[in-house]
Amino acid sequence: MQNNLLMQNFVLNLLRNNLPEKYYYHNPEHTIYVQERALEIGKHEECTEDDLKLLSAAALWHDTGYIRMYAQHEEQSCIIARQYLPEYGYSASVIDQICGMIMATKIPQLPKTKLEEILADADLEYLGTESFEKKSYSLFLELQSLNPSLTEAKWNLMQISFLQKHHYFTRFCKENREPIKQIYLNKLVNGIE
Repeated sequence: MQNNLLMQNFVLNLLRNNLPEKYYYHNPEHTIYVQERALEIGKHEECTEDDLKLLSAAALWHDTGYIRMYAQHEEQSCIIARQYLPEYGYSASVIDQICGMIMATKIPQLPKTKLEEILADADLEYLGTESFEKKSYSLFLELQSLNPSLTEAKWNLMQISFLQKHHYFTRFCKENREPIKQIYLNKLVNGIE
């Protein structure tokens, strides 16, 4: 599992060179953010160094499928990861673990392992942070570019529904992100009423 820097550069270039410009949210910056959050959460959840390396790799590859399609991008991310990860020294069984983590980011999130829970939380960690409004607006613009009939009013209703159904899996996010997420949810609900 060497060549992590080479792999990171390869994936980020793959995203930079192949993602549509209108992907204002799902872009290389989002990938880096999720990777950083996965490592942060993983450390708080007392992961081993090997676990952190797996989390880092899974976060790096988790949205590569967007270069092929929007819906079902997680499955495409796994296909792409399976294609390239062996070149970076990853075995088939480790790649299976990484793909399990990638699939755990699919909505609705259904993680089965601790590492899958961590990556699922890292992918949506922003819901409970001060960057919620900025990031959610970027996502709105991205979705609106794909569906021009999406209005801010419809988006706000979608956000409320999503936030009401969403829950974090890790102790770290439950304690440190959930309270802030609830503030944003209440703000959105009160803005609608």
